[in-house]
This record gives sequence, structure tokens and C-alpha cells, in this order.
Amino acid sequence: MGQIAELLYDGTMITDTQAAAAARLIHEHWQSGHRLAALPGALRPATRAEGYAIQAHLEPFSAAPVYGWKIAATSIAGQRHIGVDAPLAGRIFAERVHPETATIPFAANHMRVAEAEFAFRMAHDLPPRPTPYTVEEALAAVATLHPALEIPDSRFQDFITAGAPNLIADLACAHDFILGRPTTTDWRTINLATHKVSAAISAGPKIDGIGANVLADPRIALAWLVNELSTLGITLRAGQVVTTGTCLTPMPIAPHDTVYADFGILGAVSARFGA
Repeated sequence: MGQIAELLYDGTMITDTQAAAAARLIHEHWQSGHRLAALPGALRPATRAEGYAIQAHLEPFSAAPVYGWKIAATSIAGQRHIGVDAPLAGRIFAERVHPETATIPFAANHMRVAEAEFAFRMAHDLPPRPTPYTVEEALAAVATLHPALEIPDSRFQDFITAGAPNLIADLACAHDFILGRPTTTDWRTINLATHKVSAAISAGPKIDGIGANVLADPRIALAWLVNELSTLGITLRAGQVVTTGTCLTPMPIAPHDTVYADFGILGAVSARFGA
């Protein structure tokens, strides 16, 4: 955590101690299911850099290494909905990753939506460097492609007006995650931008989406995440998963719902929720 704070420090950044205190407060609200109206003024991030410094301090609360990374606000509509002008990166913790066979506790879920996403598991490390990674370089480091479901949530009562720095501090609304089986299709020969995805909640109507809804292409989104981490001095590690953002309109969920997302020849993924 200190490396990030030192790297981003510009003379006005909140201190490492303040960032740790903000992270502790966010984590406490996450565990209790309660919502924050706002972080206290002295702990409130004013920039994306400060938000990432706070987010880094959430990592020690997990008992396992970081499972992977998510990207929020990968569509213009999504950015407008939460009042940001660029995507946001957030850590996914192993404790919040569920197998498809599990019944996911609905608990105090506040956002109450499910998102169907393309996810990449990395084969090789991509360390920070001065020059940006190309899409081709990012893809060359990928091991497998998976259909995935993300169940986001926020620790802020009003996440729509919280702003980018606070949402970044809040793990970019990371919460629960379900990784489907790796596709057995040669996905590298498929145009993921034009690939169609459909999903449904329980017996509800089918919702259709497309890969282009994710920063124009899930592969572009992957490269964006790699370069966002690079600017923060963070290595994207072999074995970590990157989920690239929803490719269809977020689906409202309720207790006891089942979600099924069909990625066609790339596979499918499902999740069910408890009370």
C-alpha cells in the first residue's frame, strides 16, 4: 500500500494513515451491511489517485491474495448513470468469489443487479512499465476466456452521486463474483466486439447484449485495465482474473432469483441467490 501512496503523492494527497482509516471504515460497513452517507471530510478522497490509495488498504482485510480485478463504468450509459467520465478499476477478493453450484446470500445487497461479463484469466505477469501495453500484448498474456457474472454493490448509501474518487476507494463497487468454466472454443479467432450475449432472471424475459457495450470491445477493456494498473505501479499477476464490465443492461435481482447468462459458443454461467 505504501508503494502506491508514495508513487501518487503530489503534496496534497491524503496521508497513508488517513487512507488506511478510510479503508477500515469502508470495510466495516461492508461487513455489517450498513451504508455510508459519506467518508469523513479528512478521509475523503478528492482525486482518483487518492481513491486508489484507499482501495489498496482494503487488500490486507482479505485472507488470500487478490483474486482479480473488475472494471466499472465501461459504457457511456454506465458512466453517465454514476456521474463519472472514465472507467474505474477495483480489486476482487477471493472471499467474494462463488462457484456456480453455490447459493449466494442476498444479505444486504443494495444495488440489486447482476451483470454478464467477459472475463480473462492471465497466464503471465504484466508488470508496470513506462509505455502503455497494446491490446495485442495484453491478449498474449491471457490463458483463458470465461463467461462471468458480477454482482456489484456499494458501501455508499448514494453511489450514484458519490463520484469517481469515492467509488474507486469503494473497490469500484466490487462485491460478489461468479466465474464460469473456461471456453473450449478458439475465442482468439472470434470478434468479441460483435459477439452476442443473452441473459434472463428466473422465468423472466431474455435480455440481449453485445461485446461492443464494453469499451467498444472486451479486449480493449482488458488493455485499459492493464495500463491503469501499470500507472499505479501494480503488476497484473498470472492467475488473476480480469472481468471487463457488463455487456448488457444490468439485470434487477431479488432474493431467491436465478440468473442465467448465455454466451453462445463461448459457454454459459449461472448463479442463484438465497434469502
